[in-house]
Amino acid sequence: MDRKGQAGGWPAIAVALAVALFQLPLILNPGYFSHDELQWAAHATDPAFAMSVEGIWRDTQIFQYRPLTFSLWIWLSRLLFDQPFAFHAVLVAWGALNAAMLTCLLRRFGLATRPAVAAALVFAMSAFAVQTHGWIGTIGDLSWVSCALLAGLLAQRDGARWALVAGSGALTAIALLSKEAGIVIPALTALGWLMLGRRPAWAWATLGSGVVAALYLGLRLDAILFTPRTTTNYEWSAWFVPLRWAEYQLFPPMATRAGITGLLPEGFASPRVWFAGLVWLAMAWTFWRAGARWLLAFVLIGAAALGPVLILAESANQYGYGFAAAIAGLGAALWSRTDRTGRIVLVLAALLSVWHGVNVMRRMHEVGELQSRFSPAMAQAVSAADHYPVRLRALDPGQHWIYLRLSHQIHSYHGVAIGDRVQLVASDAPADYVIGKDGALTPAR
Repeated sequence: MDRKGQAGGWPAIAVALAVALFQLPLILNPGYFSHDELQWAAHATDPAFAMSVEGIWRDTQIFQYRPLTFSLWIWLSRLLFDQPFAFHAVLVAWGALNAAMLTCLLRRFGLATRPAVAAALVFAMSAFAVQTHGWIGTIGDLSWVSCALLAGLLAQRDGARWALVAGSGALTAIALLSKEAGIVIPALTALGWLMLGRRPAWAWATLGSGVVAALYLGLRLDAILFTPRTTTNYEWSAWFVPLRWAEYQLFPPMATRAGITGLLPEGFASPRVWFAGLVWLAMAWTFWRAGARWLLAFVLIGAAALGPVLILAESANQYGYGFAAAIAGLGAALWSRTDRTGRIVLVLAALLSVWHGVNVMRRMHEVGELQSRFSPAMAQAVSAADHYPVRLRALDPGQHWIYLRLSHQIHSYHGVAIGDRVQLVASDAPADYVIGKDGALTPAR
C-alpha cells in the first residue's frame, strides 16, 4: 500500500468510458427523481421564486451553507432542466471522472491495473454511487469526493511542502463550500499518513486540510449543530452512531432494497439484514487474515469517510458515496495479499454491491419516466382547476411514495404555481384525478 506506482493513464480513461456506458440508463432518464430537483428548477427559472446567488454566498449562518453547490445547481438548472438527458449526462460524467481519479490514486499506491480498475468500477456501480450519479440533488457529494480524491493524488505526488499545504487547503475549502461532509478530508489524509508508511507528504496534506477545516468549524459549528431543523432527518445525537455505522456496513449487499433510510432498527428481523451481516463478517474475517492492521483500516477508513453523517437521525444513499470509494479501494489493495478464499469473498461482496447498484439504477429510471409524465399533467390540472387543492391519488398504492416526493413543496412547474394547490390523498380516498401506473392523470369518476 505504500509504493508510489503509476498515475493510471489509459486505465483511468477506460474506467471513465465504461462508467458512462454502464450508466446509460441514468443518462437516458427522461425525468427527475425527487422534489428538490423540481424546487431548484423553480428557483432558477421562475421569477416569482427566484433565489439570489449573492444571498446564497452571504448567509453563512444557515444550516446548509453550500454556496458552491447551490450556485452551480441554479446555473445548471437554468441551462439544462428542460433537457434532462443533458443534465443527467453532466452528473454521470462527473461520477465517471471520480471513478477515473480513484483508478489513478490506486495505481499511485502501487496496485496492479486490474484490481485498480475493478475497484473503481465496483465503486461507481454501487448503490451509493448510482444514486449520487443519477440524482441532481447530489452535486455536493460529487464535489467533496472529487476534492478528497484530488487531495490524495496531490499527497501521493511528493511535491513541495508549500504546494501540499496550499493545495490540500484549497481543495478542502472547495469541498466545504460544496457540502459539510468535506470536513472528513483531514481525517482521511491523516489515515493516509498513518497507513502508508508515515510519509511526510501526507502529513503536510493533513496540515493544509486540517487548518482549513478548523477555520470552517470555528465559523460554522454553532450553526451546524444548533440551527433549528425544518425536517427531522437532520436531527443529531451521538446515540445514533452505532445504528448509522451498521446501516452503511450492511446496505451494500442488500441488492433488493432501494434505499438505506430506515434500515435499522426496523430491519433487524429481516433475513436480508442477517444475510448482509454474514457478508460483512466474511469481509472483516478476510481483512483480519491479512493482518490486524488491515482489519483496523477496514473499520477506520470507512468510518472516517462517513464522519459527521453518523450522528444524523437518518442515513441516505448519497451519504455513503465517499465510503464506497474508500472501501472499494481498500478491497483492491487487499487483493494481492489474500488467498483464493479471501478473493472469493471479495468477488462475492463486489458482485452483490454491483447488482444492488443496477437495481437502484433501474428504479431511478422508472421514477424519472413517471415524473416526466406526472409533473406536466399535474401543472395542467392545477392550471385548469376552479377549486383548490386539486386532489390526486395513485392508482397503485405502491407508487404513493413516488408522487409524495414529486408533489412535496413544489413552488411551481413550468410557470404554473403549485405549492399547496395540490394534495396527494390516500389511494382509497376521494380525489379529482387518478394517477395511472404510467404517471398520467385521468379525471376520477
